[in-house]
Amino acid sequence: MEYLLHILILISIYAIVGMSLNLVAGYTGLISLSHAGFYGIGAYVAALLSLNYGVHFFLVIPAAVLIAAVIGFLIGFPALRIRDDFFVIATFGFQIILFQIMNNWMELTNGPLGLPGIPQPVLFGYRITSHIDFLVLSLAFAGIVYFIVRRITRSPFGNVLRGIREDDLFALSLGKNVNLYKVTSFSVAAGLAAIGGAIYAYYITFIDPTSFTVPESIFMLSIVIVGGAGRLGGSILGAVILVSLPELLRFVGMPSSIAANVRQILYGGALVAFMMWRPKGILGEYSFDK
Repeated sequence: MEYLLHILILISIYAIVGMSLNLVAGYTGLISLSHAGFYGIGAYVAALLSLNYGVHFFLVIPAAVLIAAVIGFLIGFPALRIRDDFFVIATFGFQIILFQIMNNWMELTNGPLGLPGIPQPVLFGYRITSHIDFLVLSLAFAGIVYFIVRRITRSPFGNVLRGIREDDLFALSLGKNVNLYKVTSFSVAAGLAAIGGAIYAYYITFIDPTSFTVPESIFMLSIVIVGGAGRLGGSILGAVILVSLPELLRFVGMPSSIAANVRQILYGGALVAFMMWRPKGILGEYSFDK
C-alpha cells in the first residue's frame, strides 16, 4: 500500500512540474531544458531554510517560488532574445550551470554529499509524516498549480502567449512586447516548478545534485510531449504514464542496475516516437514539429 502511495506522490509532484513546464513549452512554444534546475532550486531553498533557520513551511514555499522566479527572469531575459534551437541550447547550458553550482558550492549546498535530515513540515500544529499526509499535501498543491496555470492560460495574457506560440513575429507586429511576455511566462513557470521541488525535498528528507540533472529536465519535457502540449490535462496524464509505467519493470525480475538503464531507454524511445508520429501528444493542441 505504501509503495502505491509513494508512486501517487511522485505523480503529483511531477504533475506540478509538468504543468509549470507546459506553460512555457505548450502555451508559449518554448522548449526549455533547464526546468530541473528550477525544480532543484525549490528543493534546496526548502532544505536550507528548514535545516538552517527553521523557517515555517508556509513561508518556505513563497520563498522558493520567489527565488526560482527571479533566477528564471535573470536566465530568461538574455536567453529569450534568441529563438528556436538556439534557445534550447541556451537553456541546456543554463541547466548545466545550475547543476554545477549545486554540485560544487560546498559551503551552501554541501556539494555531492547532499543535505540529509530535512525536517518534515508542520501545518497547523500537525506534522506531515505519513505517505497519506504527503499525498494529500502534494495533491493540494497540484490543484493550486492547476488553478493558477488555468487562470493564466484562459486570461488575455494567455491568449497572447498562444499568439506568440503560433507566430511571434505576427504578435510583435500587433504591438505586443513579445520578449516581456516570454520572460514573464518563463519566470512564472520557474517559480511553479520550485513548488514541486520543495515538496520533493520535504518528502524524501534528503537531496543531492543528482536529482536535478539534464536527464531529469528531459524527463520533465517528456511529460509535456507525451501527455500533450497546450493542455493541462496532458501534463497530468504524462506524469501518470511516465512515472508509473517504468515501475512495472520492478515486477518482471529485472536487476535494478539494468532496470534503471531500461527506464532511460523507455523515456527516450517514448520521446522519439511521439515527436515522429504524434507530435501533439495524447491530449495536446500544439505540435512541436511546426
